[in-house]
Amino acid sequence: MHETDMTKALITTVRDWWTEQPRPPHITHIHLAVGEFAGVEPQSLEFAFASQKQNTFLAAAELVIEEIPLVAYCRPCNQEYRPRVGLEYSCPSCRGPMAEIRSGRELKIQHIQYQEAYAPNL
Repeated sequence: MHETDMTKALITTVRDWWTEQPRPPHITHIHLAVGEFAGVEPQSLEFAFASQKQNTFLAAAELVIEEIPLVAYCRPCNQEYRPRVGLEYSCPSCRGPMAEIRSGRELKIQHIQYQEAYAPNL
């Protein structure tokens, strides 16, 4: 399951950012964009994250996934269309091959939601 490796990379990336902060914040949510054509199963990613975050600085954090649809563009028809992943990739009008992907390959951190770390008055 490559989602496990992707989750490890996600946690490492967030940890690197977190440790660079003057006062490491309490992370509440990690928002990801996951494209339909990225080769990642969102439910598997959520499961792997839930398993790997235990007993870490992300133990209370939630993963929020925005699924981005696959959108292709056909130059001869001058139109965007939504291929059916795994079933049909050609243009529905001219049956030309999918040559340009406009969205659906994303796999990125959109933003991290957090609360500032508590610092008692001295």
